[in-house]
Amino acid sequence: MPHLTIEYSGNLDGRSDMAGLCRSLHAAMLDSGLFELGAIRVRAVRCEDYAVADLLAENAFADLRLRIGAGRSVADKTRAGEMIFAAATAHFAPLFETPHFALTLDISEPDPALSWKKNAIHPRLRGT
Repeated sequence: MPHLTIEYSGNLDGRSDMAGLCRSLHAAMLDSGLFELGAIRVRAVRCEDYAVADLLAENAFADLRLRIGAGRSVADKTRAGEMIFAAATAHFAPLFETPHFALTLDISEPDPALSWKKNAIHPRLRGT
């Protein structure tokens, strides 16, 4: 961990560069200094079926969910969240010029006793 999942309404296709957003959010996570490079995962998941607010076809959303390992201070999590949210807000700035877009970010920490991990990338990036 950290794993950042972006669920977004399918009507953003052609209106937003999701691959670019993934790279931008990856950079924000790395720039926070809170996460190790080999642990960062960012993925975008297109939602084909959705219902937003008053059901206008123009309504769109992006929901960011960041799962991180336990042990970081509230201040550190807040700082990282603000950096990630700022990058997402900048990316979606044109959509905020219309009254049809919603953006959210939530950070959660799974119980360490119920979270299993095995990462072959860490040794390569750590040089060990």
